[in-house]
Parts: sequence; structure tokens; C-alpha cells
Amino acid sequence: MVILRTEELTYQYSIGTPFEKTAVDHVNLEIEEGTFVGVIGSTGSGKSTLMQHFNGLLKPTSGHIYIKDKDIWSDKNNLRDLRFQVGLVFQYPEYQLFEETVYRDIAFGPLNMGLTENEVRERVYEAAAFVKLTEEQLEKSPFSLSGGQKRRAAIAGVMAMCPSVLILDEPTAGLDPMGREEILAEIKNYHKKTGCTVMLVSHSMEDVSRYADKLLVMNKGKMFCYDDTKEVFKRAEELQKMGLAVPEVTRICIELKNRGIPLDDSIYTVDEAVKQILEFYKSKNGGEVLC
Repeated sequence: MVILRTEELTYQYSIGTPFEKTAVDHVNLEIEEGTFVGVIGSTGSGKSTLMQHFNGLLKPTSGHIYIKDKDIWSDKNNLRDLRFQVGLVFQYPEYQLFEETVYRDIAFGPLNMGLTENEVRERVYEAAAFVKLTEEQLEKSPFSLSGGQKRRAAIAGVMAMCPSVLILDEPTAGLDPMGREEILAEIKNYHKKTGCTVMLVSHSMEDVSRYADKLLVMNKGKMFCYDDTKEVFKRAEELQKMGLAVPEVTRICIELKNRGIPLDDSIYTVDEAVKQILEFYKSKNGGEVLC
């Protein structure tokens, strides 16, 4: 089932001025329910602008956006409910924290949905568990937490609304490698357990290659492609011409192939690379790998 669809979606900044620019250019897209989508593109490609359309923060200059086959701009009164259905986590979301305690910050969205006190409490604790915040931390001021914990609290605040679509715009920006790995693993676990659609905007090809089922590639405001992750990385040369760095293991495998090892064009994980290299050496050595 398609949960999110666009038809000729176009957005222009500063229309009628010398600074007029088309940031999103006639994008036609269908996102399937339950998919984990990686959204990639170079700076200025339009990926973040496109994401802001999906929960009504920006209104298209032309074209349409449908959530569950309903045009989100057919009635402006529906926008409030839309933002409960499509949750958007901005880059550096910890700057949005404002309540006295972490608990109250996470509870803010569910309270505005009109849920009961017990329902809100259940949502808060469930979201906190997804991002590994303890009960003790829930009672602290969000401003007393570490940078990574603040990031988790902000993400939990969106998760607590149980959106059908969760959009995260560079959620690991500025974090150390360990913090980045932890948050991405928590997001993947949330996706697996809830079955919601996740859209992860990232500049890291390694991150999207490890977690995303499909990739949406934006280039100069246009949708370059939307396909299975494996199929997209088969187009490594085209991606590199657009200024995108394919996963390091993909670059290594391309070089190995150029040197005579017949590897598949679509390798993007270390496990797959190891598997194919071992198979090659087994075939060369009569079924044995010589170490």
C-alpha cells in the first residue's frame, strides 16, 4: 500500500525576485507503507525542502501531496492532524527542547493529541524505551543531559505521537561515531517493532546502505531515482558524477573488479563483499580458501 504520494510536486523560493529558485522540480514519488527510505543528495539538492512538504510545513507552488490517498492541502483544517500522522525530526532537534523535564517534553505531542493521562504516560515510556532513556533521566531537566541524550529526548518526542511516517533530517549530525551508531540502531529497532514508514535524510552513504530498504536520490531539485538500495548503488558512477560518495566498500569493489576480480556492481556492504571475494578464491583454488 502506498502511504505517501506526490504528483508533479514543485516548490519555488522568492518568486518574482532576482533570487527566484526552484528547490523542488516536478517530483513524482510513491512511498510504500512500512518502508525504510534513505534520502540522499548533495547540498542544495532539495532533499530537506522536499521533506518539509510532507507534513505541511511548506505548501507546494504547484502539484499535489497525498497521505493515504488524501490531498493534504484539500482542507487546511486537516494540517493539525496531518502533523500527528507525519512526524518530522529536524537537524539538531535538541534545540527544540523547552520543558522543565524530559518527561514533559516527550509528553507535549501526545497531550496535544487529546490523549488521556494514562495514554500519554504509556506513550512517553514506550518512546523513552526505544531511545534508551531511563526513568531517572525522564525526571531531569532536558538541559542537564548530554548532547546525545538531548538528541534522543527530542526524537522520542516525535516517536511518542506514533506517526505513520517518521522523517528524520540528519538525526546524527554532530555526534561522535558511537553516538551515531547507537541512534541509528534505535531508529531501525523502532521501525522494525512499529512497522511505520521511516525516511532518513543523510549525507552518509554508509549509514543509508546499512539501514535503508530503498533510496531516494535528489539532484538539483529533481528526483534522480527511487529504487531498492542495491539497484541504486549499481549506478555508482552516476552518483559520483553528482558529487555523492558511494560507500567505501563499493569503491573498493569497483577497483578490485577493474583489477580482474569479477565482483557484482551492486555490492554495498562488507558482508556481501567478503562473501563474493571468498567465492572467487574458492573457484580459483578448487573449492578451498588458502589463508
